[in-house]
Amino acid sequence: MEKKQTYTKYFVVLGVLLLLTAMINVSIGSVSIPLKDIINSIFGGTVTKESWNTIIINYRLPKTITAILVGSGLSLCGLLMQTLFRNPLAGPFVLGISSGASLGVAIFLLGSGLLGNYVAYATITNWGLPAAASIGSFFVLFAVIIAAKKVRNTMSILIIGLMFGSLASALISVLSYFSDAEQIKEFAFWSFGSLGNLTWLEIAILLGIYGISFIGVLLSIKPLNSFLLGESYAKSLGINTKKSRQIILLITSLLTGSITAFAGPIAFVGLAVPHITKLIFKTSNHKILLPAVAIVGGIILLICDSIAQMPGNEFTLPINAITSLFGAPVVIWLLVRKKKIYV
Repeated sequence: MEKKQTYTKYFVVLGVLLLLTAMINVSIGSVSIPLKDIINSIFGGTVTKESWNTIIINYRLPKTITAILVGSGLSLCGLLMQTLFRNPLAGPFVLGISSGASLGVAIFLLGSGLLGNYVAYATITNWGLPAAASIGSFFVLFAVIIAAKKVRNTMSILIIGLMFGSLASALISVLSYFSDAEQIKEFAFWSFGSLGNLTWLEIAILLGIYGISFIGVLLSIKPLNSFLLGESYAKSLGINTKKSRQIILLITSLLTGSITAFAGPIAFVGLAVPHITKLIFKTSNHKILLPAVAIVGGIILLICDSIAQMPGNEFTLPINAITSLFGAPVVIWLLVRKKKIYV
């Protein structure tokens, strides 16, 4: 009973932190906007400057919602992969899904000579990069699902995913070699990741995919808990390990691929956040961990994005740089600490 009350307190604190970091994220940027005007703008009240209302509704609020969805989604995928492979250093990109998305974008941007006018049209409609990334990621997704049906060993699937990633990286290198400086620069900017380029329609699509994936994750709580002690133990509990494994891989691939398609590859969040959450809650029960990881992931990416904004300046640092600067020391600390990690 006491432990349940402790978890409730943690969730209340995390909920308040999520709301607070979201409001701070909306308020800062090249133009500082008071919290009172942000609240009035969201709920249809009077804003001091009409231009602030446009900035909030069309730019900052979509970016804040995107940060929450991306941070939450990648953290969930990281937890799923760490549990499935029983590897504390597994992340949402171990299946090669992100590499597939990168290859799709590389073909789109660096292989424009092969695609001709289709590139120009797609660029005008703003759907070119998400569509290219989606095609690349789902190509790898289907390959991984087919492999999961053929291969019984979970670790073999991990190795296959890493091989897909290496193959995609090699093809990107070849395309880069034959591309001009402008094309390479455009691809490099995409690889930095971005939370601020989504329209409300794109956010709605991403939210729909996130919602479907989260429902699937909640329905997989029992298999996830059983996988902590290995597939043999899961089978002894009557879990259909092959089916559960395929569902977990599908959820992870779908969510990771969609996030990468819309926001680019965001590093380290999916790897570091599950460990931070486990250290806070001190449990391996996915009934507690899943919602906790989702909230903590949203908070941390909001903090990283707020730092990237460089308040008071017109410049915005690449979000990937900030998450890596945050994530790398956390992973190093976890390895050096040599204390129990709940996996």
